[in-house]
Amino acid sequence: MPLAPQLLPALGLAALGGLLGWWPLAAWATRSLHAPPPRGIRAVVATSAALAATTFGALGWRFAGPEMDASGLVVLGALLVFAAAATVLATVDVLEHRLPNAVLGPAALAVAVLLGLAATLDGAGAGPGRARSAAIGAAVLFALFLAVALVSPRAMGMGDVKLAALVGGVLGWGGLASWAVGVVAMFLIGGLVAVVGLSLRRVPAGGAIPFGPAMLAGALLAVVAVPATLGP
Repeated sequence: MPLAPQLLPALGLAALGGLLGWWPLAAWATRSLHAPPPRGIRAVVATSAALAATTFGALGWRFAGPEMDASGLVVLGALLVFAAAATVLATVDVLEHRLPNAVLGPAALAVAVLLGLAATLDGAGAGPGRARSAAIGAAVLFALFLAVALVSPRAMGMGDVKLAALVGGVLGWGGLASWAVGVVAMFLIGGLVAVVGLSLRRVPAGGAIPFGPAMLAGALLAVVAVPATLGP
């Protein structure tokens, strides 16, 4: 029985993600912390490697293949950069309830440059439209989160607001369906985490729960699940 054409790229990218998560991403997350991780460096390394391997593998399975053109390859690169940054940001947010600008800024810049390059390479196709969709998605989600943060600062931190621009751009590249699924997914995941945390008494009533990991998980889920992300 022939192997699925996505299998080898998925395994290769999963291995790459695991290696990156094991050292540079885990090291970046550790350096971004204000205090030593409570469970030690090994826990950070294991978590980082698992997250990066899973997300890289899923992106490889969904998008990599012999039919991918130059524009699609660059978009995949942008998504891998996003997944790598998500690994670091989620780790720091879980441990310290913050999303460091030193991670978020370079990630947003790299993703924007790569998506812009992809749009240029696909100038005669859907690229320019996707670039506009990404810009609109970033602006709208940023504005929504900023409004929530201004009305209720305790409910939404400014780190989440800045992350919303990056997440909204990545989701917007895939169109309205990708954007909508990602936004709904992040709030469902965030709500589920809150309910489970309160039920297990891991989070006290009224306690803060980091929303960054739910935003990133919802975005990556939509990117992988919604077929239009790299389509024409």
